[in-house]
Amino acid sequence: MQRTLELLKAHNQLRIIDEPLDIVLEIPHVAYIEAKKPDGKALLFTHPIDRANNKTFDVPVLMNIFGSYGRTKLLFGQDIEGVADQISELLHMKPPKGLREKFSLASNLLSLKRVFPKRLKSRKNPSQEVVYLGDAVDLTQLPILTTWSQDGGPFITMGQVYTQSLDGELANLGMYRLQVYDKNRLGMHWQIHKDASHFFDQYQRAGKKMPVSIGIGGDPLYIWCGQAPMPYGINELLLYGFVKGEAAKVAQSLTNPIWVPHDVDYVIEGWLDPRELKIEGPFGDHTGYYTLKEHYPVLEVTAITHKKNPVYLATVVGKPPIEDKYMGWATERIFLPLLKTTAPDLIDYHMPENGVFHNLILAKIQPMYKGHAKQIMHAFWGVGQMSFVKHAIFVGPDASRLTNYDTMTNYILDHIEPKRILLSEGVVDALDHSADEKLVGGKLGVDCTLGVTSQESIVPLDDATLLEKLHALDSQIVALKQYKLERKNPVVVVAVDKSQSMQHFMQEVQSLEKHLRIVIIVDKAKNDLDNPYMLIWRVVNNMDALRDVKVGSVIVLDGTTKSSVDGFTREWPDDVECDAEVLKSLQERGVVDIDEAFIKRFYL
Repeated sequence: MQRTLELLKAHNQLRIIDEPLDIVLEIPHVAYIEAKKPDGKALLFTHPIDRANNKTFDVPVLMNIFGSYGRTKLLFGQDIEGVADQISELLHMKPPKGLREKFSLASNLLSLKRVFPKRLKSRKNPSQEVVYLGDAVDLTQLPILTTWSQDGGPFITMGQVYTQSLDGELANLGMYRLQVYDKNRLGMHWQIHKDASHFFDQYQRAGKKMPVSIGIGGDPLYIWCGQAPMPYGINELLLYGFVKGEAAKVAQSLTNPIWVPHDVDYVIEGWLDPRELKIEGPFGDHTGYYTLKEHYPVLEVTAITHKKNPVYLATVVGKPPIEDKYMGWATERIFLPLLKTTAPDLIDYHMPENGVFHNLILAKIQPMYKGHAKQIMHAFWGVGQMSFVKHAIFVGPDASRLTNYDTMTNYILDHIEPKRILLSEGVVDALDHSADEKLVGGKLGVDCTLGVTSQESIVPLDDATLLEKLHALDSQIVALKQYKLERKNPVVVVAVDKSQSMQHFMQEVQSLEKHLRIVIIVDKAKNDLDNPYMLIWRVVNNMDALRDVKVGSVIVLDGTTKSSVDGFTREWPDDVECDAEVLKSLQERGVVDIDEAFIKRFYL
């Protein structure tokens, strides 16, 4: 971390905050706001405190290190696209034809020897300069943050979770949140689809305790590798070695058999008893909503070791844009060549940050035959972490760059036809709150690779006339905003004061097909019809395609909060919001400089 700090300082990418700030809400709120600024920097909080317990920490807190494209490239030490090119070259390696190609191939193959982690025999490792064992273990001595008002407690948010299979043959590095229960117990929030969870199943069946070690800090690429979508059984530290061009040096934990990079700032070691599960959460997560309380395994901490002068690395998650935007961008670019092995006619794909990754993807393909786009939709929904994607829009090779949102929106609206919309069902992320049952929900696939063939232009209405007509169909409708009236499929967003299901309206609005093409329904409360960025965030979070999409002459999407009036029986979580008093205090002290427009823009 010290090297990272020097790198950030050298490039004027670090803001140092010396004012004492609380680990409960204050520090996370400052980082949350900074992540949303186009010129935001990494933040080093030199005087974290715990006001409620009258405690000060001599360990600084570092946040937002991946919080821009430039900083992400700095931390990789090379161009992100260059890493993708190296992967593509390996995937398409051919027998060499001449002496020069043979030398090039030999060089590439020799470089692969450097990807495997190197085990150090020495017990004098930087991460083990200070050691706490047994009764001396105390997690409350770390400046672990409480991010949101409804959070179940403090959470480690940048933890590198190292595990191994029951037979010790497979190793894994994952990035999972960790709730602090007390001085020596952590909640282990790994979802059932994750490798570490599969390992846990092995220990549970065998009735044996599972060793786990958690790294914090060190090379920032450790944590990025931990969230990378590697195939099952592949140690993510191999990816680290590939990107860095040198092996990760790992040291064995003191109280369990797990190996962890020797230069991390902290190592938290322990064992999971598969018979013990405990309520974990709620937690304001990267969807921008709280994930609900559930039972997860408990890590009994047996040791904490750290450097003599450690830095505590953390992140903040919530409504977009946040730091994971840039981590996800690197993942998106680097793993494109691997995704193409599953869908060879894929040209490019993109995960907009306001789609929070698994809720919306855009993909550009080269369709070769009728139904090709739908074939690739199923391929996406059947491979790795892409299987969690809820809404996928596919465009043709003539579309603009996927990140050019305005022209991409125009293209999509000019190419949508109801007959090329696919509704399906499959697995959804454990963080998804909109499905009628946990882990399984609706999928929406939209094929925009062909032009609109048989569709008359609409007869547009002014806002007042259209609102009157819609209100006549359903008195819950109180406001509307029309977008892209010049396109073949314009959009109208309607706001409702909802007291009953919108299903009847979704059917009745088909009678206005002469004036409408796409209708999106949102709650009046907490939504701004003039803010399409956050409207997209809200709608893709709140939709289950099988329940909330009506495909007729008018395509209707219901992005409202669901409750018993919709037949929804699960608990619907709140979206995360900054504590108003904390925000006011930070503004008055000059720690943050924002206005009401900023607060409204990002739904703070």
